[in-house]
Amino acid sequence: MDIPTRLPTLFLSHGSPMLAIEDSAAGRFLDGLGAQLPWPKAIVVASAHFMTDRPMLGGHPQPHTVHDFGGFPAPLYQIQYPAPGDPGLAEAIRARLEEAGLNPKVRESHGLDHGIWVPLRRMYPQAGIPVVPLSVMPHGDAAQHYALGRALAPLREEGVLVIGSGGFVHNLGDLDWQHRDAPLAPWAREFGEWMHARLDAHDHAALLDWQAQAPHARHAHPTVEHLMPLFVAMGAAGAQASVRTIHRSHEMGSLALDAFAFD
Repeated sequence: MDIPTRLPTLFLSHGSPMLAIEDSAAGRFLDGLGAQLPWPKAIVVASAHFMTDRPMLGGHPQPHTVHDFGGFPAPLYQIQYPAPGDPGLAEAIRARLEEAGLNPKVRESHGLDHGIWVPLRRMYPQAGIPVVPLSVMPHGDAAQHYALGRALAPLREEGVLVIGSGGFVHNLGDLDWQHRDAPLAPWAREFGEWMHARLDAHDHAALLDWQAQAPHARHAHPTVEHLMPLFVAMGAAGAQASVRTIHRSHEMGSLALDAFAFD
């Protein structure tokens, strides 16, 4: 009998939907990431673009590809990512979250939003690994999402890869759409350096209080849903997990695409 390899948990910044088709530092990083990891038997992705009032899991056996964006080039809307779902795993996770008092639900109709299929298409282009979407709660806080991750922690011992897909700095209102290579704004850099320092120091208390303590927190995240997947990944790795920065890049001045592995 094969013993599953313990997997890290990941936080990935999925950036603009153009990440799916453009050559970029973040895209090249994702192209090589899948081969660096033990092969998972399934993937659970907490996506910033799946927002609900309570934890929700996608339970469709063949989830459809959702093109949940507008105003982008036509080829993006033709992309399909036909990964299978795993209703059994979705139900098993629902039961674990229920035991943790998190009031979860399985939504059979939910597909794969671009926070899921954009990074996975580059990591696992063959689309053969079952995927279970997991929602974030835009009215919840970091502690709630960390607790959600803690309830997922046994999955990494079972060959399931847990990914939080969001954005390290995500202020669409300040994007310089005309200059993809625009330097990172000073406020975004200061916020990112604070986050890196707290992650490296395993300062979970400060991280969970990021809105009060991090410089320019509200500027970096006018809404919180793109940072909440970080706390899911952090929680799913466990309190003693180490953290590695596995990618750093930025685009358009206020889109930081940093990524982390928690081991």
